[in-house]
Amino acid sequence: MMDSHTPPDPAQLFSEERSADVVAASFAGTPDPRLRRILTSLVRHLHGFVKDVELTEREWAAAIEFLTATGQACTSTRQEFILLSDVLGASMLVETISNRAGDGLTESTVEGPFHMVASPRRELGADIAEDGKGVPCLVTGSVAGPDGRPVPAATVDVWQANDEGFYDVQQPGVQPDLNLRGLFTADDEGRFWFRSIVPRHYPIPQDGPVGRLLDATARHPNRPAHVHFEVSAPGYRTVTTHLFVAGTPYIDSDAVFGVKPSLVREFPEVDDPERAAAAGLPNPFRTVNFDVVLRPDTETDTAEREA
Repeated sequence: MMDSHTPPDPAQLFSEERSADVVAASFAGTPDPRLRRILTSLVRHLHGFVKDVELTEREWAAAIEFLTATGQACTSTRQEFILLSDVLGASMLVETISNRAGDGLTESTVEGPFHMVASPRRELGADIAEDGKGVPCLVTGSVAGPDGRPVPAATVDVWQANDEGFYDVQQPGVQPDLNLRGLFTADDEGRFWFRSIVPRHYPIPQDGPVGRLLDATARHPNRPAHVHFEVSAPGYRTVTTHLFVAGTPYIDSDAVFGVKPSLVREFPEVDDPERAAAAGLPNPFRTVNFDVVLRPDTETDTAEREA
C-alpha cells in the first residue's frame, strides 16, 4: 500500500507533453478490445489536433456550442449530425472503407439524411411520383452476384428529390406523403423497373449549424441530381448507393463527396409512342438502366457487423 506521503509518479500525471499517453492509459482496462482501440486512437488524434492548432478555450467552447446546436437541430425527419458527417467527408470515408468494391461490385455511397421514413411497398412498374410533376422517367435494372447469376426477389429501396430539389419530408403538406419513395421486390430473374421523374440537383439544408459552417468556409451546399438505392438480399451484403444524372450541375463538387464515376449514368430521351404506352408514360420520356452487383455475405462479414 502506498504511503500517504509518497509523492505521485510524474509519469502518471497529466501534462501538455504526456496528455495523450495519460488519458489513453485510462482506457487500458476496457474489456472490449475494439472499443479500447477506438478510444485510444481517438484520444491520441484529438490531443494531437488540439496541440497542432493550439486550440484556445474560446474556440473549444464554440465547438461545444456548435455540437450542441447540431444535436438540437435533429428531429424525426432531419438528422443534422449525419449532415455534419457528410460535409466533413467522414460518411463517405466510412462507407468506402466498409464497402471496398472490386470485381465489378456496385460501389456504395452515403445514405444521406433523408432516409427517415419507411418507403412504401410498391409493385414492379409502379409510379413513385405521386404528384405527377417533373420529367417522366423509366428506371430499369437488375440485381446479380459477382458471378453474374441473378439474385431473385432482391429488395430494392429507392428515394429521391422532386424536380424542384426537395424531398417529401422537407415539404409536408406540399408534396404527398411518401412521394418519390418505393420499396420493390425484384422478379425471379433479379430484374426491377419503376416509373419516376428525372431528379434535380439541390442544396442540403442550410438553416442549421451545418449550413452556417458551410457559409463560414465559403463552401457551396449543393448536391448533383441523383436517385438513392438500397439493395439487399439474403446471403448478400446490403449496398447503399446513388444513381447520378450525368451532366448535372455539381457532379464534380458534391457537397458531401458522394460521387463515384461508376455511379454516373446518362438519362437519354426516348421518343417512341409505342414504348411510352407500354411503360405507361407520356411520350417522350427519359430512361436509365442501373444494374447492381452485390457482394456475397460471408460468416466473417456477419461477425464483424455484429461485433
